Amino acid sequence: MARGPDDDISTETLARVHQLYGAQSHFIDDGHADAWAATFTPDGEFHSPSYPEPVVGTEALTAFAERFARQDGVTRHVLTNLFVTGQGPDELLVRAYLQLVHTAPGGPSTVVRQTTIADRVVRSPSGWRIARRTVHRDDEPR
Repeated sequence: MARGPDDDISTETLARVHQLYGAQSHFIDDGHADAWAATFTPDGEFHSPSYPEPVVGTEALTAFAERFARQDGVTRHVLTNLFVTGQGPDELLVRAYLQLVHTAPGGPSTVVRQTTIADRVVRSPSGWRIARRTVHRDDEPR
C-alpha cells in the first residue's frame, strides 16, 4: 500500500534529506567525486540500467563520479518531487524524479534522460546516507 504525505517524518529529517540530495547533485556536477561518493554508505550501491554493472562501495563510486566528470560539456542532475517515507527509526525510502540535462560547449541544453530513483537511505554516524540507489529509466519498460 502506498504511504501518504502525512507520514510521521520530522521537519528536521526532511530538511537534512533535501540537503543530502541537493549536495549530491552539486558534488557530481561540479566534479567532487570523493564528496559525491561520501553521500553513500561505505558499502553503498548504485544500480542503473544505463550502466552494465552496479557500482558498489566507496572506491567504485568515486571512480564512477571521476569518469562522469571527464565528459565534454556540462551535465546537470535536476532532482524534483522528493517523496520521503519512513521505513523504521533509522531508515527511509526516498523516491524522486531525476532528469539529466547536458549542454555541449556552445550548444543548446538537451534532456539526456528522465528517470525515477528509489533510494534506501539509512542514518549513519555521519548523518543520512544512501545505502542503495535504484534508477528506473522512463524510456524502458518496468
